[in-house]
Formats: sequence, C-alpha cells, structure tokens
Amino acid sequence: MPAPRAIGPLTPHLYMPTERRPLRAKQHRLSSRTRVVPHSHPWGQLALSGSGVVRLTVEHGTYIVPPSRALWIPPGIEHAVTVPEDADLRTLYLHQPAGRCGPDVSRPQEAAWRQCRVLEVSALLRALVLEMNVQPDGADPPLTPDELQRERRISALVLDELRRARPLRLGVDLPSDKRLRALCEAVLDDPTRHATLDGWARDSGASPRTVARLFRQQLGTTFGQWRQQVLLAKALSMAARRMPMGAIAGELGYASASAFTAMVRRSVGAPPSRFFG
Repeated sequence: MPAPRAIGPLTPHLYMPTERRPLRAKQHRLSSRTRVVPHSHPWGQLALSGSGVVRLTVEHGTYIVPPSRALWIPPGIEHAVTVPEDADLRTLYLHQPAGRCGPDVSRPQEAAWRQCRVLEVSALLRALVLEMNVQPDGADPPLTPDELQRERRISALVLDELRRARPLRLGVDLPSDKRLRALCEAVLDDPTRHATLDGWARDSGASPRTVARLFRQQLGTTFGQWRQQVLLAKALSMAARRMPMGAIAGELGYASASAFTAMVRRSVGAPPSRFFG
C-alpha cells in the first residue's frame, strides 16, 4: 500500500475568525491517502465530513469522523488529518475571546469544551454548515453587507446547535510509549490483520506479556477492549459508505450480524441502527 501523501495545513490563515466574523467556514476536497501534517490553531475548530470519512489524530487519541458526527478541537491542540478515502472536509473556525473556550457557553460549561469531543450532527446543523459562506479572505468580489449579515444570522444558529449537540463517547486512545504507539497505529491501519494479541506482538518483536503490560500501564485497558474500539471506528467508516450490517460484520471478522450487533450494544449501549446514524 503506498504511503500517505503529506501536505501542509489547508490555508487556515485565509479563514481566521475575528470578533467581526466570529465563525468562519471552509471546504476542501481531499483525495484518498492524503495526510495533513500536525498543526494547531489559536481558535476553536469543528471538523465535519460532507461525504466520505476523515481521521483526526491528537497527542493521546484518534477519531473517525463520518458524515453523522463532528469533532470539536479546542484552541492550541495539535492535530493531524488522515483521509482513508476521498472526502469532503468541512471545517468551522470559532473565534475564542482570551481565556474562553467553546461555542459561547457560560464559564461553568467551558470545562467540557477544553478537550476534544465527538458530537452528533443534527440535520439542522448539517444544513446550516452547508449554507455557510466558504469564501477566503481577499477573494474578489468581497462579501456584501447583506451577505455578512446573513453569515452572522447563520452563525448564531450554528452556535446554538453546537450547544445542543449530543456528545458521544467515541475515539480511540493512543499511548505515549513509542513502541506501543507504533503497534497501535498498525492496528488502526489494518485492524483485522490479526485477531489476537499474539499476532500483533509477533509483528512488533515484543512478547505478548510485555505488550499486555504496556496496554494496562499506558491506556488502562486490555488489548481486546482497545481493539474493540478500533473495530467500532472502522465500522463507522464502512457504515458511512452504506455497507449492510452483515457485510460490515463479515469484514470485521464476526461470524454473524447478530454477533456484531451484540458487540455494538455492549460497547455503546445502543443498537447499530442508532449508533451508525
């Protein structure tokens, strides 16, 4: 498999949010196997996929973002973007006054927004984002006063929908230990290559006992529990392509759709029909 094509940040300087325009939107069509190198912004960011799936990775975790979900990234958090398949990446940049964080929330509510969080995307939020103007700074002709007023009205509704959006406990934790992180990234790239820890340990040149100990120390979980989260993330990606549940179950190594459904219910407390949106 060819290595991902690395590119720099996608022109964030042309969409800088300000007090006058506190919410900016941009759109980029990214081809499969593209990787946007690690970078950060001094403003808040919401990443959505108009079509296809993108993967965003921060220091301690990685997140799959299909069209039914969005990822909030607080100011200053370094992140990288990987595109496993062609995707339409929609990004919102949110102006954050000094010392504040979140979509215009009260100070007691800010704690939840000072970390990455996955949000459910309502039909209204998606429609509003698609209506946001994506013209960069310096474009000709500039926005008219009427267009700027429309942007402010849509922005107010977007912020309201973000405050109402249901947070989801999704994402895959990543370790700081270099050896274990390399193994984890290999599992993320091809989670069904091995079904047990022994196979992955053999690939990494470490003993299964050592790898199991590192998982407990670094991530506070077992390899099996961690890999289950990876499989859920992979299933999200396949569900975004409208693959049937039976086909997803087979691709992920489950003997039947019912066995896969039972795993999803145990993991997220909801049936696949609701979890995959």
